Amino acid sequence: MQFNEVVRARRSVRAFRPDPVAPEVLREVLGTACLAPSGTNIQPWKVHVVTGDARRRLEEEVLAHRDTRPADDRAEFPRTSKRKEPYTSRMRALGKDMYGRIGIPRGDEAASWQQWGRNYRFFDAPVGLIFTIDKDLDAMSFLDIGMFMQTLMLAAKDRGLDTCAQGAWNMFWTVTRRVLSIPDDEYIIAGMALGYADHAHPVNGVVAPREPLEQVVTFHE
Repeated sequence: MQFNEVVRARRSVRAFRPDPVAPEVLREVLGTACLAPSGTNIQPWKVHVVTGDARRRLEEEVLAHRDTRPADDRAEFPRTSKRKEPYTSRMRALGKDMYGRIGIPRGDEAASWQQWGRNYRFFDAPVGLIFTIDKDLDAMSFLDIGMFMQTLMLAAKDRGLDTCAQGAWNMFWTVTRRVLSIPDDEYIIAGMALGYADHAHPVNGVVAPREPLEQVVTFHE
């Protein structure tokens, strides 16, 4: 595909087929992502790739821990959950579309909790990715790892793969750190599911709308 086609075709996929991703393809995608820019070329990103038995163990232990809903399992790094308009409306519109497609009515907390838990199964994708960053780096390095993840998602799409970036993985980080032996001096920033989309699943019919250019761009002439 041409670059514009890759950008337009990328979606956040929340249901995957079990088809494995060839190791050489995975390495190609990760290698391309490593070409992403970073401030003063510090390249702060670190990636833990989980597949097979390692992925199953991570899923099982995080989900078992999640069921206890411990009070101290908030995001490990500073993060606020407060949102104002227009951000709240955009978030709610996406949730309404997604949950409506899979038959979860508003207010059904049990079903919503179960669906959200699919994050910790990487939405059944064969490959899970966990992104970390050294704790002593400043906020600008968070931008760097975001650019790395975006480059990875586009590289994956260019090779016929699909992805879903998952902020949910910076919750319940105590278990993830233990299972993957992530050092204490690294923040667990996010996760990502990677594989081949199950296009028959209704949740993958979600197409998140984008604001018109006039709403987000100011031209100073």
